[in-house]
Amino acid sequence: MKYIILLGDGMADYPIDDLQGMTPLEYARTPNMDWIAENGSVGLIDTIPEGLTPGSDVANLSVLGYDPVKYHTGRGPLEAASMGVALAPDDRAFRCNLVTLSSETPTLINDFTSGHITSEEARVIMKDLNGELGSDRIQFYPGVGYRHLMVLRGGSAVLATTPPHDIVGEKIEKYLPEGDGSDIIIDLMNRSREILKNHPVNQKRISDGKNPASSIWLWGQGKAPEMNPLTERYNIDGGVISAVDLLKGIGYYAGLAILDVEGATGYTDTNYCGKVERALSYLQDNDFIFLHVEAPDEMGHEGNRGGKISAIEDFDEKVVGRILEAMKGEGDFRIAVLSDHPTPISVKTHVSDPSPLAVYSSREGENLLNCGVFGEKSAKEGHVMISPGHSFMEYFIHDWRGFVERNRQ
Repeated sequence: MKYIILLGDGMADYPIDDLQGMTPLEYARTPNMDWIAENGSVGLIDTIPEGLTPGSDVANLSVLGYDPVKYHTGRGPLEAASMGVALAPDDRAFRCNLVTLSSETPTLINDFTSGHITSEEARVIMKDLNGELGSDRIQFYPGVGYRHLMVLRGGSAVLATTPPHDIVGEKIEKYLPEGDGSDIIIDLMNRSREILKNHPVNQKRISDGKNPASSIWLWGQGKAPEMNPLTERYNIDGGVISAVDLLKGIGYYAGLAILDVEGATGYTDTNYCGKVERALSYLQDNDFIFLHVEAPDEMGHEGNRGGKISAIEDFDEKVVGRILEAMKGEGDFRIAVLSDHPTPISVKTHVSDPSPLAVYSSREGENLLNCGVFGEKSAKEGHVMISPGHSFMEYFIHDWRGFVERNRQ
């Protein structure tokens, strides 16, 4: 049996009047996800326990069977693991965004991605920031695009921060870090603005009509988590494919092989074909693959309705369709398609609502056959419901037949 999870990050959404009252997922042409829904089982998965922030860290821990109430310590340490940055027990890792701030007063966050700055440009900036701001206690590490890392050795655990994608267009003063150690973090953010003001990378971006990286924004801090590998829990060999360090970091702690793909960007120009080829090659000799695509989430954050529809259609055609076609006739397999959380166009950030889930099994008797399309409305009418605290992986790997039979009654 081969186990395949295909996740379109932030793919779920709310109905939009201009789309005839449909969501982008319902409006998009998705024949392959529709096939899985029609021939498999469809419903909802709720990945955000009550009281937790609906971030991709919390949501994807849930998808992979780790209760975030128990295992979530912050986004930063997961990204540190992906980058190979070791954390001592009293270290704190922070996600470090390169952001564009307004030049006027009051200061606003205009763009939490710095115009989707390239990894090559960002690497130069992060090296210079580490040279100017780094010390024995503070280190900066380059990541992908606008997503980077800062580690505070011996940092505080009682600090409140805000994700920059939640406050685009807002005054930064009321969202600055608070708590023990916040003075250090705010000082780093303020000093970064002076360093980046006339940085050559930013001067070139401005001359090209692009948003500059005018500041860092530190958030998502935490200590290294303690997680038992799912490869041991389920006695499987598995791998994760993603462009973003967060998912790779979760994969690292879950015991999954980190399968890098050249040209995977975490945006709409990602190398879909390369991801699929890597997944299919890996599955020839292994049991499980988790393939993550970031593009729908980025379009949701931008409020880009057309871009989100296109990203969903690309995910369906270039990922779901190709993998589904390759697996048919290749022996037993289960394939799941889902969104980790909604990122609605109307609010441009994550929300806690449950997301559509569809699972197809090649084994007879393991499908409910109760729906013809894949979308939010049909998912609410389906028979599958995975609630917080209930492990989707436990059902998906160990007890899908029993789960289907219980829901058939």
